[in-house]
Amino acid sequence: MSRGKFITFEGCDGCGKSTQLRLLSEYLTKKGVPHIFTREPGGGKISEAIREILLNGKNAEMTDECEALLYAAARAQHLRDKVEPALANGKLVVCDRYVDSSFAYQAFARGLGFEFIEKINAFALENYLPDCTVFFDLTPEEAFQRKHGADENDRLEQAGMEFHKKVYAGYKRLAEKYPERIVCINARQTPEEIAKQVIDVLKKKKCL
Repeated sequence: MSRGKFITFEGCDGCGKSTQLRLLSEYLTKKGVPHIFTREPGGGKISEAIREILLNGKNAEMTDECEALLYAAARAQHLRDKVEPALANGKLVVCDRYVDSSFAYQAFARGLGFEFIEKINAFALENYLPDCTVFFDLTPEEAFQRKHGADENDRLEQAGMEFHKKVYAGYKRLAEKYPERIVCINARQTPEEIAKQVIDVLKKKKCL
């Protein structure tokens, strides 16, 4: 059995990732492609527990370094619990956010630097680099307007517009840095138009 492919979806909060995950799942199910969908932080008992700590709006005093390390810890557990077994079984793994989120949010927006995030995520980067990353390109201003503002219970969404502008700029820099892996898709189109482009991209990358 050949090893499965690893796909990640990235973008600012409210860019439409959830809709595209649903549409892709419908397509894969219809085509009979063995697959799983998962998310970060989360994807398993321990990683989901870490997710609750990270996103809890009451944890406003969390340091940036603690935040970054918790994401890396949840990721390492998630890879062992869910991603590796699925890939070993030849399944397509589609993950809502992955290590590029840590670069965009913590390295760029929090100012912790690329090297620090790279070091604490060495396990993921050395062993589980995505075969393809789809970045849904939508500015935070447009994204939050689309979702009618930030979630008051989500600590990261409450970080403020200037923070999310830095996140977006970080994503754009990552796309320039890794053009062979990260594919940008204009997220201002209709969900159906975007879904078609996602499928075309994954076919081109030989992930489907």
